[in-house]
Amino acid sequence: MTMDFSNLFSNPTVIWFIVGLILILLELVVPGFVIIFFGFGSWITALCCLIFGIHLELQFVIFTLTSVVILLIFRRYLKGNFFIDNKESVETLEDEFMNRTAVVESDIRKGYAGKVSFKGTTWTATSDTNISKGQLVKIIGKESISLIVKPVTE
Repeated sequence: MTMDFSNLFSNPTVIWFIVGLILILLELVVPGFVIIFFGFGSWITALCCLIFGIHLELQFVIFTLTSVVILLIFRRYLKGNFFIDNKESVETLEDEFMNRTAVVESDIRKGYAGKVSFKGTTWTATSDTNISKGQLVKIIGKESISLIVKPVTE
């Protein structure tokens, strides 16, 4: 007993389902969070084909409309919940460092980098003034992976 796959793959419901599956899986490879909505539109079209047995032109209309509507309604919401906005994360990192206190681990000389301890990690740090080991400093900026500090005046 052999199975005839030619009839299976000529069924529009199966074709739309497979196309939808491919598009949804492709979203995992291609960044942008757009292709997945066309996959869902394809699945909705497959469901309409299964229930109503619609003709080809209407299938493409349903696919296009549902994909675009789903994209417009859900993309912003889902992207906001699943992905971090780079601008927001940079501001959060800046807030995490700014005006915090650190301890100098190795002398910082004007024009030369030293080391400070902050949040259990040693960081490269620079300053406009000479600062000795053991002093407390205030983080006033960040340049790449180096902190900019100034002595804490009590």
